[in-house]
Amino acid sequence: MVERTVRSLRYLLLGLAAGVGALVTVVAGVTGCAVLAVTHLGAPAFLATTAVARRLAGLERRRAGLVLPDAVPAPYPLTEAGTVLARARQRAAHPATWRDAAWLTILFPLALVCAVVAVVVLTVDLAALTSPVWAWALPPARRGDLGFITVTTLPRRALTALAALVALPVLARLVRALATGQASLAAGLLGPGRTQRLTERTDHLARTRSRAIDAQAAELRRIERDLHDGAQARIVALGMTLALAERRLKALGPAAAQARADLAAARAEVNTALDELRHLVRGIHPPILTDRGLDGALTALLADHPLPVTPDVRLPHRLAPALEAAAYFLIAEALTNITKHAHATTATVTVHPHADGTLTVTVTDDGRGGADPDGPGLTGLRRRIEALDGTLTLTSPTGGPTTVHAEFPCAL
Repeated sequence: MVERTVRSLRYLLLGLAAGVGALVTVVAGVTGCAVLAVTHLGAPAFLATTAVARRLAGLERRRAGLVLPDAVPAPYPLTEAGTVLARARQRAAHPATWRDAAWLTILFPLALVCAVVAVVVLTVDLAALTSPVWAWALPPARRGDLGFITVTTLPRRALTALAALVALPVLARLVRALATGQASLAAGLLGPGRTQRLTERTDHLARTRSRAIDAQAAELRRIERDLHDGAQARIVALGMTLALAERRLKALGPAAAQARADLAAARAEVNTALDELRHLVRGIHPPILTDRGLDGALTALLADHPLPVTPDVRLPHRLAPALEAAAYFLIAEALTNITKHAHATTATVTVHPHADGTLTVTVTDDGRGGADPDGPGLTGLRRRIEALDGTLTLTSPTGGPTTVHAEFPCAL
């Protein structure tokens, strides 16, 4: 309690010196900016004044740390525009500039009142607490008169000291409350506002989510590469070894017929496992998508599709890996559903970037329609697209046609 009270009293007393500097800065800054506003020196004067004000506000945020449990963060932008006039306009438009000015304006009268109240109550209480000593030290003619209280007898002196001792924690709490209230007001004005905190939090979440999506895409590419270069290569080598063993058994004649049959069955199983592994690799992240981008991957995908598909893909350059993967799997899943359920004869795939930084992907077929928008396949795709701030809509009236449309608000 004593340590916190001393820190609070120190905070309040330092506020007097800070208040004088703040008052001088406000008066000089307002006067200078008003006089120079009609000249070309108005913007530099405003920048100089706000620079000093921000330095004083920074000291106030550090001073508030004497009594507040958490540090007060600075609300200023990390970067500013290049020219003097642009920087002046940016600072004038930022709310923190005017909150700094408001705090520096009220700091001196507020600090003066709080410091005087704190010093007076503590001085009076400490004087009353030490009244027996003071009464003994005074000349006999004034021994019972301390100026603010009369203690003529020893019991009265002891009672006065006891009352001061009982009041000391209450008055110390008052001093701490004054310091905490002043520091909390400083934190409210000099720290980021609620809107700014929410904006910064939203930006931080967007950056962390983008990094998480990129990390996931990189991990999928690593898994695909490891499967392609590791397990798949070993299975291919195993198949070649089995084929070589089968040829050698043929040279042994009819006696090795059963062994050749077993090797042929083993080769068939190896080929099946290899096909399944290749299908798994393509499902994780198609290698062609990494090598040739979305345009080349769609060309290969549409070439293998059993239905005639008309592509309309216009991509000026490569997209972000996560965006390419989401668009590719959306088209692949839509074409798979067309083959299985739509009974369609033709389909159209459209991929168009737009000047506003969005990418639209549309897959249309001439099938019977009636697709379920809440099916497991589309639900998984919708979640994957929504992770990129995209939207997925399905239009599938009975009798057709069916249209799957996605928009990705991602810069190209």
